Amino acid sequence: MASGKEIKIICGNSIVSFAEGICRCLGLRLSLTDVTTFSDGEISVTLHESVRGSHVFIVQSMSSPVNDYLMEMLIMIDACKRASASQITAVIPYFGYARQDRKAKARDPISAKLIANLITSAGADRVLTMDLHEPQTQGFFDIPVDNLLGIPLFVEYYRKKFNGSMDDVVVVSPVISATSRARAFAMQMGLGLAVFDRRRAKESQTEIVNIMGSVEGKRVILFDDMVDTADSMHVVAKVLTEMCKTKEVLACASHGVLSGRAIERVNESYLTELVFTDTIPYGGIRYCSKIKYLKAAPLFAKAIKNIFEEVSISHLFHYEYYNP
Repeated sequence: MASGKEIKIICGNSIVSFAEGICRCLGLRLSLTDVTTFSDGEISVTLHESVRGSHVFIVQSMSSPVNDYLMEMLIMIDACKRASASQITAVIPYFGYARQDRKAKARDPISAKLIANLITSAGADRVLTMDLHEPQTQGFFDIPVDNLLGIPLFVEYYRKKFNGSMDDVVVVSPVISATSRARAFAMQMGLGLAVFDRRRAKESQTEIVNIMGSVEGKRVILFDDMVDTADSMHVVAKVLTEMCKTKEVLACASHGVLSGRAIERVNESYLTELVFTDTIPYGGIRYCSKIKYLKAAPLFAKAIKNIFEEVSISHLFHYEYYNP
């Protein structure tokens, strides 16, 4: 590391293997930290080495149980601040509560803004995350936010998978709101784009309204930022296969939340493959042969190195620069 300050990487309980992967990429070791729980459920954090004058990167994903892991992160930030760390960067591979970013109906909270306030008030100087549900969420913070994209990882994966044979491949956005994200992916892949215009008939059901673009007889890649219950992916894959007569339906998303009956829906769906990054730990979910994971730690390691050395990270948003 070129900078004169020391770098420290610590983590909570949500994503230890991910933090260890970052350390391996940087040639560092994970700082010794205990994050435990008292008998009444209160969280305790103990730093076993000095962080005075260091730039500390706290790695914690806000996956389930999100409230426990959020509180762990806030307490770790406070502990580092009170231990005189010079800079504190909250590295949040998956940012929870990001879907609660607006008032959809009367008297709704804007929970994403509340979480931003909590992280800032705890003492974080910067946030490093990946694929916020809405990029505008960065504006909720009064500190710098670097929002990495999973696109370069997926571009690398599919270029190797298809080995240059992509004449019959098209990218599909499963919802209108994901169009800009899917378009960016399609442009870096050099593929065409189709969009589903759909609406929810009920909270737990999805109704397809229209398909904009040509998909018949093609292999399609559904592209979104996350998969939670997998209901949308299940329904869209069924329509593409049965009504649009596509050749194959694949899907990818940065975050595999996979709550409720998600695994069953993926197994029952027409999807031949579903690819995530490992921003959410997957060791505890039930096995599904259709699901694959890409390692995001190397991308975060490059971003952390550049942030520490005060170098731009903009080149990490494009496949050509990420993997020349």
